[in-house]
Amino acid sequence: QVQLVESGGGLVQAGGSLRLSCAASGRTFSSYAMGWFRQAPGKEREFVAGFRWSGSNPNYADSVKGRFTISRDNAANTIYLQMNSLKPEDTAVYYCAAGASYAYWGQGTQVTVSS
Repeated sequence: QVQLVESGGGLVQAGGSLRLSCAASGRTFSSYAMGWFRQAPGKEREFVAGFRWSGSNPNYADSVKGRFTISRDNAANTIYLQMNSLKPEDTAVYYCAAGASYAYWGQGTQVTVSS
């Protein structure tokens, strides 16, 4: 059974930082896409950052470029999202996704940025 478990969310003031982690189990995703999405209240889920495959360069949404950094540890089947210079508009539930066409999803972790 495939599981993606996110951690690291929380409440932070604007300008602060958080680091999210996503640990995958049940299969190895080193050859597949892994990434982060988010969904704010009343808005559609949107792509934040991701790798198309293990050796690819990461892609970022324009809204987070220069502030967020995604990384992956294939040996640990884990990806991370370092979020710096957080803004109130970054407040959302952050989801980890993996696999071909992002077939697998985690349960999400709440990130709240206060002004």
